[in-house]
Amino acid sequence: MEAIARVRNLRGSARKARLVLDLIRGKTVPEAQKILLFSKKRVAGDVAKLLKSAIANATVKKGKIDIDNMIVSTVYADDGPIMKRYRHRAHGRATIVRRRTCHITLKILEKEESRGSES
Repeated sequence: MEAIARVRNLRGSARKARLVLDLIRGKTVPEAQKILLFSKKRVAGDVAKLLKSAIANATVKKGKIDIDNMIVSTVYADDGPIMKRYRHRAHGRATIVRRRTCHITLKILEKEESRGSES
């Protein structure tokens, strides 16, 4: 059984989000929650919230689930829209400031299903 959760237009660059996502890819759900809890990166809190949402989606889809038996199968970050702002500089010039956003997708599934699909 697979459950998917997505967050769109999250403030922060996809490049920085991928640093955190690489830590939890392939881990069990409780282990991923612990990693995110103790991570110092700002995006880790948003990813933890997204993981909690995926668990809730799995509960709605199947009913009672055992989260110890679930793994983070797929997680990735894509670039979102870039907000462009301007900063005043010397001699009447301006510099563009790019406020980056990203879209994060997270999929969790049961261990037995992940082993069965590989064979």
